[in-house]
Amino acid sequence: MSGHLLVRRPSPALADGELTHIDREPVDAELALDQWRAYVDVFAGRDWTIHQIEPADAHPDGVFVEDTVVMFGQLAVLASPGAASRRGEVRSTEAALDALSTRAPDLGLRIARISEPGHLDGGDVLKVGRTVYVGLSSRTDAEGVAQLTALVEPRGWHVVSVPVTKVLHLKSGVTALPDGSVVGYPPLVDDVGAYPAFLPVPEERGTAVVDLSPPGAARTILMSADAPRTAEMYAARGLEVVSVPISEFEKLEGCVTCLSVRIRGNA
Repeated sequence: MSGHLLVRRPSPALADGELTHIDREPVDAELALDQWRAYVDVFAGRDWTIHQIEPADAHPDGVFVEDTVVMFGQLAVLASPGAASRRGEVRSTEAALDALSTRAPDLGLRIARISEPGHLDGGDVLKVGRTVYVGLSSRTDAEGVAQLTALVEPRGWHVVSVPVTKVLHLKSGVTALPDGSVVGYPPLVDDVGAYPAFLPVPEERGTAVVDLSPPGAARTILMSADAPRTAEMYAARGLEVVSVPISEFEKLEGCVTCLSVRIRGNA
């Protein structure tokens, strides 16, 4: 098994989601649902166990579940969303984690949380090895970073805060390949020098990747279908690339990382 995947189907009110750095475009809710199902099917086809969080139709951004919790091995850190409209999403994520703990006690899940007055969105957290880059953005503040640091540094993680002013979340601008290289579209990255190994990509939609592989297996990544030149670049590095259309979520500053929470147990 590759791992466990937490997802939440998109709300019919998806088009009303929060926007920060881009103009609003019409969103096709039916197409979004089809794209979400295709996204989930990719994981199911790669032997991930799918767990659906309770629908949150009153929360247009609820499909972006990554923002509600960050996994550090067995520790699940519940977020404190920076947008007031999103804070109600965390309760159902916590309930889903509790249910998973009961169904899969071997995971040894433990839950902690970021509390007010601190704010932290999961999309602002990028783990590369044992380094945790946390974006100081419109959604994540210094108090949120301080609380996260206190939770994870005793567990062997090193937290580094970085500025995020050009995109919604840190992982809207950069993510990391399986070899630890941080990838991003330079015009949307505040400080490329913050990362020891930075690989520029030629397309904005090519910045977000998800590692689909089970531990120790050949590396396979998932990315947006709207970055074909970047996909070719990744393939040239020896990666198997799986591309999915997520246009309706990209209209709301979403990407492939924020549509799920990946849980690999002790990894």
